[in-house]
Amino acid sequence: MTRFDTAFTRCPLIAILRGIQPHEVLDIGRVLVDTGFTIIEVPLNSPAPYQSIALLQDTFGDRVLVGAGTVTSPEAVGEVARHGGRLVVMPHADLAVITEARKRGMICTPGVATPTEGFAALNAGADALKLFPAEQLGTKALRAWRSVFPSRTRFIPVGGIVPENMQSYLDAGAAGFGLGSALYRTGYSARDVGHAAERFMKALPQNVHTV
Repeated sequence: MTRFDTAFTRCPLIAILRGIQPHEVLDIGRVLVDTGFTIIEVPLNSPAPYQSIALLQDTFGDRVLVGAGTVTSPEAVGEVARHGGRLVVMPHADLAVITEARKRGMICTPGVATPTEGFAALNAGADALKLFPAEQLGTKALRAWRSVFPSRTRFIPVGGIVPENMQSYLDAGAAGFGLGSALYRTGYSARDVGHAAERFMKALPQNVHTV
């Protein structure tokens, strides 16, 4: 079982901290860890993202899988690795980025919007498929994909996910979720994030996670 398998089994929710700044990342990271989150992603279009990734890894790396989102080049994969990140999340399915992540022994979850992208990403070594943007693709697409992809494929909807619509995606075959602005957005305090995190955890059926 990989580190991703272990973390995702414990809690199949990925915290996406887009816009987070280094001076606040540890307080917010601590709230997420205390709530039961096991995967935290800092998008690279955030202020000083590598510094935030390094701080999270140094402080919580023994309990949480830490990495980067919005990774769009092989060079960025190298920077994420250099700062301690072990997870690469992408908005697209660039095979060069997936290949670089796999070469470095990192977990990679590319964004896909078509079956063609999805199968190519899996063949390149993707650990899971980020269904993005989920609000555009919807549960009907996910259900159709689920019927033709390998049964062990993890689909992770990202975009527009709120506690109220999680069950419909789970029913369609989602394995978990990436949580963006409904969990954290610029200006949120650690208390704000804590309240949001608790709502998401309560919306998870008990048989989906073991925390």
